[in-house]
Amino acid sequence: MQQNNQNQETSLWYPPGGILIWMIVLVEVLTFCLGIGSLLYDKSKDPSGFLMMQSQLTKTFAFWNTIFLLSSGFCIALAVFYKTKLKLNHFSILLSASIVFGFAFLFLKFYEFREKWNLGFDLDGNVFFSYYWLLTGFHYLHVVVGVIILFFIYISRKTISFENLEAGAVFWHMCDLIWLLLYPALYLIQ
Repeated sequence: MQQNNQNQETSLWYPPGGILIWMIVLVEVLTFCLGIGSLLYDKSKDPSGFLMMQSQLTKTFAFWNTIFLLSSGFCIALAVFYKTKLKLNHFSILLSASIVFGFAFLFLKFYEFREKWNLGFDLDGNVFFSYYWLLTGFHYLHVVVGVIILFFIYISRKTISFENLEAGAVFWHMCDLIWLLLYPALYLIQ
């Protein structure tokens, strides 16, 4: 019976974290891709207007947010690895680091949001900033949920099932992936 269970868990139809989390990832990534596609389409109709508004973004903040999220993703990947090796101290330290980097992203992004809002770049100001607020705001909510998931993993780190740990890590990596799509679309591509 245990051999059959192992085969099920390593099959294509039973990916890390279970099929449900991957269905969620697929829907979320497609949603963001549609939003980014719409942004790029509207940008093609008014490239100079978008470029002027894009110049109001702080690329340094976006760069550091990328570093924070990728570092957090790396830490959770290592944490999962150490959990498989039953090195619980390493697992706990890396899980904590992942949460700290997640909070660093949220703090810096909130600071950027506040700065843009205070400069008058709100949701209704222009098309570019409408996309900025909708896409980055929706991503911000995903990161908040991801940090909460990581926190619950930390609280139950001694008893959490490996499937639930993997599901949380997959959700967190989805936040990384979405940011890696948003970062160039909003901040870099001119």
